[in-house]
Amino acid sequence: MKKATPCKSQFSHLYYLLSVYAVGIVAFALFRCINTLVFWLKADQTGWGFDLARAFCMGWRFDTVISCYILALPLLYLFVIKLIGVRRRGFYLGAHIFIMVLYMVSFFACAADIPYFNYFFTRLNVSALAWMDSPAFVVKMIVEEPRFLLYLAVFLIFAVAYVLAMRRLYRKFLKESGGNIQYSKQIVVGLLLVGICFLGMRGRIAMKSPIRVGTAYFCNDPFLNQLGLNPMYTFFNSIKESRKNKDIHLIDSDAAADVYARQLVDNTLYDSNIVQLRPNTNVVVVIMESMAACRVTHFNPAAPPTPQLDSIAAHGLSFENAYSAGIHTYNGIYSTLFSFPAVLDHHSMKKTDIPVMCGMPHHFKAHGYHTMYFTTHDDQFDNVAGFLYANDIEQVVSQKDYPADEVKSTLGVPDHVLFRHVVEELDKAKDKPFFAAVMTASYHNPYVLPDDIGWKPQSESMDDKMVEYADWSIGEFMRMAKERPWFENTLFVFVADHGVSGNSPYDMSLNYHHMPMIFYCPSQIPPQTRSQLALQIDIGPTVLGMLFPDDDNSTFGLDLQRQRRQYAFFSADDKIGVLDSARFYRYRVADANEALYFYRSEDVENHIDAERPQADAMREYGFGMIQHAFDRLKNKKTSCR
Repeated sequence: MKKATPCKSQFSHLYYLLSVYAVGIVAFALFRCINTLVFWLKADQTGWGFDLARAFCMGWRFDTVISCYILALPLLYLFVIKLIGVRRRGFYLGAHIFIMVLYMVSFFACAADIPYFNYFFTRLNVSALAWMDSPAFVVKMIVEEPRFLLYLAVFLIFAVAYVLAMRRLYRKFLKESGGNIQYSKQIVVGLLLVGICFLGMRGRIAMKSPIRVGTAYFCNDPFLNQLGLNPMYTFFNSIKESRKNKDIHLIDSDAAADVYARQLVDNTLYDSNIVQLRPNTNVVVVIMESMAACRVTHFNPAAPPTPQLDSIAAHGLSFENAYSAGIHTYNGIYSTLFSFPAVLDHHSMKKTDIPVMCGMPHHFKAHGYHTMYFTTHDDQFDNVAGFLYANDIEQVVSQKDYPADEVKSTLGVPDHVLFRHVVEELDKAKDKPFFAAVMTASYHNPYVLPDDIGWKPQSESMDDKMVEYADWSIGEFMRMAKERPWFENTLFVFVADHGVSGNSPYDMSLNYHHMPMIFYCPSQIPPQTRSQLALQIDIGPTVLGMLFPDDDNSTFGLDLQRQRRQYAFFSADDKIGVLDSARFYRYRVADANEALYFYRSEDVENHIDAERPQADAMREYGFGMIQHAFDRLKNKKTSCR
């Protein structure tokens, strides 16, 4: 091999780092090629085309994140020692070895990920360490499986090639560090690269959220969605999750499963005229940001005027005692669409190994519907797009799809702009019925009240004005929809993601959970108001019961036309709440504190001792449902496929 000619430039250390980055990116891409080839040979996959190229481009982004984390410290180190004039070879050799070791570890992870991914169909994560307490068993398993030795051989080949390439780069750029130092140029160029490296570590220019696992999900092909992920990224991301999402031990798992099973059989049938929708009725679920029941005049006369929601409630099937699963938007999306409860502070949508859920998207797609999701802002926030693409949502419309001049804040476009785009997209769905979920955002800080829409609010406070604007936007949505031919054959469901804390007499605010839940389809559903307890997670089974009564319900929700809830339950990070028709049981996880109130009269006296039998029954129900939800997530038993 021809000896590398030493570079005498004052920026030789920066040329070295850029070259190292390029070599690393090529190596990661080659591992991705091998992974693709192995899967292709096994699955005999065809028809990837442009999407395969897109997955590789996504892979470059994730590979860059890992590379920038590896190179960040050497960049700062070499920048400093170059500025202070260090010439000793050992200082540069140390940085060189540090980089090589970290990249070699990354390449080993890539090699190990190939059999891991093709067996578990998930990228390398902390679960790979499950057998590390039995190293002899692991070594024996590897030795006895020829394919594992093949991948080990692949790693060794890459390792040798990488060492040779890095040796050449070291000799060319670092071994003989020289060049006259121009400090101003050094500082400017060095700081520029530090900034670029920081952006590379985030993986995205958008300031709201760094790159996430869900960023890699861009289609409905589960292999291509995961192909772009870097194994080192998924591994360390899953370690971070495992520290936050610790196991839950509220109640024995068998007892929890029994609580769940009793819910499905113990509830008496609700004797009423059951609504059955026409075949191929479209469904649009509008999830309203923070729209608590106490902020709607239909429920609270003292609320800001909400004539549009009031009218919809008066002409639809309205559940007056409906409650959200949690207190975060991701809870609202997750629980509304997939009928799965909020599990304390666990963020199930951000899991590296995205769970496959049973819910409305799956059922509607299986029945030939086109499934869509609309949001005003960045679809990567809370890993929403990735989670939904992995769970049968075929199209996600978000900030990237709107004209730049319509984006008004970090929350993207205002609600009325969102609804205009929703109508435009629904107009295109002519070949098949559609299921669409729409997540609004205007009633969330930072508030942006449009002043060019020919409408003015009546309220004085900005908070009340935004409630009015959100309501007005829904009215505009209904006005536009009524002009469309698909309106007569569409069920609209209006629900909040969660409420607002309000002036709660309790340390777990019921206003944060009490919300509107309205089924609106004037041509098929007669106006009706129901006072029975209802949950956000009941929307899916109730809608599916109206359209596909023969479909099995394996979720945590109930069909409210056919079943009554004895209890409503929900959680707020570290608190669990359970309601019956009069009582509110509250449990605080941090200190195991429990209380029972008569919430209808906002009684603040704790009746836990006097009501112990009822409190115990409510506690068992709430603990059992949340524990069983956690167990199903942990054991990957959330799918209905």
